[in-house]
Amino acid sequence: MRVEIDLNGIGVIVTASSRGIGFNVAKELLKRNARVVISSRSEENLKKALEELSGYGEVYSVRTNLFDQRDLENLVKEGWELLGGIDALVWNAGNVRCEPCLLHEAGYIDWIEASALHTVAPGYLTTLLVQTWLERKKKGTLIYLNSVSIKEPMPPLALADVTRAGLVQLARSVSRTYGKRGIRAYSVLLGSFDTPGARENLKAVAEARGEPFEETWEREVLGRTPLHRTGRWSELGSLVAFLLSEEAEYMLGSTVVIDGAMTRGIDI
Repeated sequence: MRVEIDLNGIGVIVTASSRGIGFNVAKELLKRNARVVISSRSEENLKKALEELSGYGEVYSVRTNLFDQRDLENLVKEGWELLGGIDALVWNAGNVRCEPCLLHEAGYIDWIEASALHTVAPGYLTTLLVQTWLERKKKGTLIYLNSVSIKEPMPPLALADVTRAGLVQLARSVSRTYGKRGIRAYSVLLGSFDTPGARENLKAVAEARGEPFEETWEREVLGRTPLHRTGRWSELGSLVAFLLSEEAEYMLGSTVVIDGAMTRGIDI
């Protein structure tokens, strides 16, 4: 008999969640009785996502540009008010504008943009939430959705691979410093999930190589795992829900891989 984790009404912010990974994680958390705030810088996309997700549970939206300091501060402020307190953050972010691009194609501004999105924004949100949790003597959980490509780099996504790698250190640092206060963090390294963003990236790669999209998808996505499929949202949702639960407390600071055995190397 399948047993689902009941999140018992915890309040969770999920960033970049009007479509793709963030949207589907928000949906899975709502199915497990979390209360969720979704965010996006697109008002139109946010409205559509809110309408669809409202049928799954208590969900709110806050328009947020992850590159804007004031928007990040407002996300925490409004999120706290809407949920009556924030118990957790699930960090998610899309791609920077130049990607997929190789290193020799990236400019200075591209590196700034990647650092702002994948390092500064999650770092600053973490600071804001940790400060608030400490002030209110409240526990909290941070989950950074990351990519398995930080372990085995994908050249067209080099900017993201380099700047996302710090999220592993961030999760460990948060847990080491504040774990005794009930604040814990995790980094989740994702393999391939079927999203609009993933397909857009692979279409660009296919065009650059002059090959059919289906051939690129087969080689770069399906062919990399013995399961010959992408991850299921229920699988990712169950993992995130487990990490949000008290059952995962002793795992604080961990880096968790969900990639269908895509990566060839092992860590000892």
